[in-house]
Amino acid sequence: MSDRRLATLVLLVVASCACVALVALRMERTGTDEYGFLLWNLFLAWLPFVFALAVYDGYRRGLGPAYVLGFGGLWILFLPNAPYIVTDFVHLDELGAAPLWYDGVTVAAFAATGLVVGLGSLFLVQAVVTAWRGPLAGWLVSAAALALSSVGVYLGRFVGVNSWDAVLHPTTVLGPVLERLGDPLSYPRFVGGTVVLTAFLVLAYALLYNVAHLGLSLEPRRRHR
Repeated sequence: MSDRRLATLVLLVVASCACVALVALRMERTGTDEYGFLLWNLFLAWLPFVFALAVYDGYRRGLGPAYVLGFGGLWILFLPNAPYIVTDFVHLDELGAAPLWYDGVTVAAFAATGLVVGLGSLFLVQAVVTAWRGPLAGWLVSAAALALSSVGVYLGRFVGVNSWDAVLHPTTVLGPVLERLGDPLSYPRFVGGTVVLTAFLVLAYALLYNVAHLGLSLEPRRRHR
């Protein structure tokens, strides 16, 4: 692992620990576990990153398509859990044992960390797809993954299904999706929510991608004579 990748991983772990500390302090001061669900949501947000690391490492080691595609399937299945934390702002008006500003900072910290972890996992997968099938395929897979994640966030927030339901109870996932795709005008929240969230995720990922590839140089520019 390069120094830059190791530093990135350490920073993500530190950010996650800071999030845990915010909830732990809230629990200690209020005597409630109202925001304990954020800990579980952050754990779920880390799963796609772990699976993406397995995809990336497996491809580099030449472990074969079954290994890479298997972990790739787990990655796309759990990827919606990362941006899902952004929707946890809905709880700010419901849980008021702590000051609103503190709860806002707490949810924002979890949302930002989960989002970066999720987009970081997409960065790894795109690198693999690009090496395998070229840049166009890498971007197409990335865009499709973000769109599917938006659908997953909607299903989690408004339908109440989880990532593992797609494996254990696939009809509970496919049924609502097919119903809404068959008559999208009857479900404006589904259409509007997924479109807006997809646009937000694409923009966020594009910014992250370009920052990651930002080449800085302090070499003086040569003037053409």
